[in-house]
Amino acid sequence: MGNSRRPDEVSALVDHAVQGDRRALARLISRVEDGGPDAWLALSLIYPRTGQAQIVGVTGAPGTGKSTLVGEIAKYTRHHQPDRTVGVVAVDPTSPFSGGAVLGDRIRMRDLAGDDGVFIRSMATRGSLGGLARATTDVVKVLDACGCDLILIETVGAGQSEIDIARTADTVIVVEAPGLGDEVQAIKAGILEIADILVVNKADREGVQSTINALHAMLDLGAAPRGTLHHGVLMTTAEPPLKSDSRWHPPILKTIAAEGKGIDELMEAIAQHRAYLQDHPEGQQRVKVRAAVELETILRETLLQHLIEAVGSDRLDDLIAQVAAREIDPYSAAELLARTP
Repeated sequence: MGNSRRPDEVSALVDHAVQGDRRALARLISRVEDGGPDAWLALSLIYPRTGQAQIVGVTGAPGTGKSTLVGEIAKYTRHHQPDRTVGVVAVDPTSPFSGGAVLGDRIRMRDLAGDDGVFIRSMATRGSLGGLARATTDVVKVLDACGCDLILIETVGAGQSEIDIARTADTVIVVEAPGLGDEVQAIKAGILEIADILVVNKADREGVQSTINALHAMLDLGAAPRGTLHHGVLMTTAEPPLKSDSRWHPPILKTIAAEGKGIDELMEAIAQHRAYLQDHPEGQQRVKVRAAVELETILRETLLQHLIEAVGSDRLDDLIAQVAAREIDPYSAAELLARTP
């Protein structure tokens, strides 16, 4: 990726951010989101400071009340543990993938706006879901290094990118709600398997018990094992399987986030899961898998950039045209590119 053109400026920005300057923190996050040499330098400087925060991901189908739930978790933490600071990373609801109201969800977090112990950052998709997952991970690192004790990641929907983002978290909460046209939206989207905690929000609605029953049925059938498998190429040795009696069994909780109901039980479940990860091999296993996924993602991005620079845009455009015209298959074209000296 090359070296930063402004190493002194980046270093100073990092210093101010980790010392508690909120404006510097916002600027540092923007620099990291933009990517490039400055972002890589900043991330390398802050990396030794990371690994301290508790990271909780909140995902689920649009309309389940994720933003309200995230706001309630943040408020509960600040009220009961005022010495703990909270960072919120929320995917911009203006995304065409959200299916939600423009900015409406974030307005529900307005109660947190005047709290200096809470830092909220919305992230836009910018038309690149794959890049969003990596950028979100990088922003979480910045918040971690700058002293946030609890970091909440709210994803905008229930697609593959949201699954990737959720894997950044230590604890993943999958949110459901009754009356959305499908008893269990998460089952269709394939995200039930990543849940550490299942929350049926808007539990005052009709059909809540049907949703709970469906979730219990899926868990009882073993269709939602919570594992830490990595399907990449860097981890060539499989981790030993966990015994069934030592696995974490996701609890199913009811909440009415708009009224603050059920938050006590949810916070207790989050604390129990954190303790479980500290006491069982799965905790370290997840850390290793997360490192493998991140390294593989960065390596792929770096190698692709180097390859494109070596091949040149004209040669690349020519091969793309040949593939589009069915003059060469994409596999052969990739092989030719890979052999570029």
